[in-house]
Amino acid sequence: MTVLSPRPDLWTLDPGVLHLNHGSYGAVPRRPQELLAELRAETEANPMRWFRSVAGRLAASRLELAAYLQTDPAGFALVPNASAGVTAALVTLDTAGAIPAGSRIVLTNHAYGAVLYAAERFARINQAEVVIVDVPLEADDATVVAAIATAVDDRTAALIVDQISSATAMVFPIRQLAELCGAHDVPLIVDGAHAPALIDAPAEDGADFWTGNFHKWPASPRATAGLVVAEKWRTATLPLIVSWSERDERLPERFDMQGTYDYAPWIAAPESLRVLAELDWSRRRPQLSAMIDDGAKLVAKALGTGVAEVARPAATMRLVELPFDGVPSPEAGEAFKTKVSEELKAEITLTAFDSRVFVRLSAHAYNSPHDYELLAARLPTVL
Repeated sequence: MTVLSPRPDLWTLDPGVLHLNHGSYGAVPRRPQELLAELRAETEANPMRWFRSVAGRLAASRLELAAYLQTDPAGFALVPNASAGVTAALVTLDTAGAIPAGSRIVLTNHAYGAVLYAAERFARINQAEVVIVDVPLEADDATVVAAIATAVDDRTAALIVDQISSATAMVFPIRQLAELCGAHDVPLIVDGAHAPALIDAPAEDGADFWTGNFHKWPASPRATAGLVVAEKWRTATLPLIVSWSERDERLPERFDMQGTYDYAPWIAAPESLRVLAELDWSRRRPQLSAMIDDGAKLVAKALGTGVAEVARPAATMRLVELPFDGVPSPEAGEAFKTKVSEELKAEITLTAFDSRVFVRLSAHAYNSPHDYELLAARLPTVL
């Protein structure tokens, strides 16, 4: 098999920095950046003409993005990020009276912090309860489903589950969980923030609501994400901002026109999909998986620790344990990342799970094995 070469030339990333945290904010390639700049210049050249053109351009962009996800375009709306998508789903359930007093919103201990906060808000509003199911890192699909099944019953208002967890880079069995929820008539909300480009057709698994970011692995401009809504909920699902599209009977169009929002990222997003195609992403992704496997082992060996044993790890992320005595405070964690950035010229992120602290490493097409070799040499010097 031909090994594809890294393509940092397609990005404008600082070559003097090790960029090892694509999973947080992504990195936009050069061509989508240029298109974004052109669209914003066009906006300022004639704002009236620009806003007259937005509806048609958004419709074209949505069709391309929905086709990439292999999902029904009639149920696909654009949102700023996956957190907004989850919130829109919870608003829909709340408005429909599907979160009654005494009910339970179920999540796992892998849930993203902002998603947990959203669940807590709607539970508080409705005098409901948030239930957290413990799922071990090493749990296989059957164990994951069995653990979650213990909390899914006639009191469950919704199950919110990651498709790929942010904190642990673990892939969850969405299809089986959709079957579980379907059997109990429980709405399923899937936080697929990391799923586009890492999982093929991520929104096809029968969830009531699925949401995922294009600004992560597809490398689209930031504040670009999708919300996929099952047909039974489409009429009731409304955007978080009440604007002029409020009375449009079509789900996607209701979410399109949010006043003077900056629509350029949504319109430019498909250009990033064309960059992925140029990168031969379907062949490159498994090669990045092999590279991140080797790179994580190298860093772990240098630290005298190990790579977390995740039953189904995400294609391009791995967890390397840090030799910390306990979980640092958020302030201490940020200070450590800043120190690594300034002293080692490396961008990383930390995650914590079950009293363990990890560096969550990423791999994208601009990375090379040498990046992980350099991190392995440098990181022990600041511990």
